[in-house]
Amino acid sequence: MTKHKKFPGRYPGTDFQFTIRRANKKGATPITRRERYADRKNLDKRVDAAFLAALWSYFGEEPFERGNLDAGRLSWLFGREVVADDPDSFDPADYEALLRIDPKVAETNFPEVFASPEEFAIDDWDEDDDWDEDE
Repeated sequence: MTKHKKFPGRYPGTDFQFTIRRANKKGATPITRRERYADRKNLDKRVDAAFLAALWSYFGEEPFERGNLDAGRLSWLFGREVVADDPDSFDPADYEALLRIDPKVAETNFPEVFASPEEFAIDDWDEDDDWDEDE
């Protein structure tokens, strides 16, 4: 499993995780599209925006491997802002699955991420990448 070094491990001050520490012995949790209803809490929306901002800052428009990115967090964006790089060969339960950001959809749904990227600067976040490489 690819570990995305320097990617923020969680949303600051919360238990909303962005990455996982180690691969699941039973296999990767499948990524599924989760429905975002209008009555979601503001914090949930802010965490989605922060995760998208971190993805955009880290990967930009380039395809990226799922690796240690949290399946639950990806699922809130999957099928909209984050899509399979090659839908025909995409395996939602594979740590090596390639994803990419759809910038048009991302900017439409999360304009604040692109209008004020400094609000989501990941340099100030606690980095949660101090785990043992052998885990």
